[in-house]
Amino acid sequence: MSLLIILPVRYFLIQPFYVKGASMEPNFYENEYLVIDELTYRMREAERGEVVVFKYPLDRSQYFIKRVIGLPGEHVEISNGKITIKNSEYPEGFVLDEDLYLPEGLYTAGEKKVDLSGDDYFLLGDHRGASMDSRVFGPVGKNLIIGKVLLRGWPFDRLGLISRPAYSYTN
Repeated sequence: MSLLIILPVRYFLIQPFYVKGASMEPNFYENEYLVIDELTYRMREAERGEVVVFKYPLDRSQYFIKRVIGLPGEHVEISNGKITIKNSEYPEGFVLDEDLYLPEGLYTAGEKKVDLSGDDYFLLGDHRGASMDSRVFGPVGKNLIIGKVLLRGWPFDRLGLISRPAYSYTN
C-alpha cells in the first residue's frame, strides 16, 4: 500500500535533486539536497526569478539548476553587465534588478541578444562567473524543464521553502 502512494508522488509530483557545482552560489551550494515540484508547471508557466531544474539541452541525461530570467516571447539583452528585458508590457525594455538574490556588485559577463520563442526560457546561474547557462547553450525549451525548486532539505541549518523574489523594474 505504501508503494502505491509513494511511487506516484515520487515520479509525478516531487523529486529529489542534489546540487553539483558552484553555478548557483551563494544561494545553493554543492551537495545540498533539494526537493523539486514537478506539478506546478503542468498548471502554470514558470515565472521570472524561480529556480528550476531542467535537462541540459545538449545532453538530456544531465540535469542543471538555474534561475528563470527571460520568459517566452521576450527579448533578452545582456550588455555592460546589465540584463534588459523587452516584452509586450515593456516594449522599450527594463533593466532587471537582481539585488534580491545576487551578491552586491556581481557582474553578468558577456554580450548577448536573444529573442525567445513561445516555449523558450532564458536561464542563468546565480554565480555568473562559474555558470554554464543560456549565455552558452542558448534558450531552454519548456519541454526540458522538470520543475521548480520547492524546498531545501539538507543541510538542516539551511532547511526551508524556496520562494520566488519579488522584482522591481526600472527603465
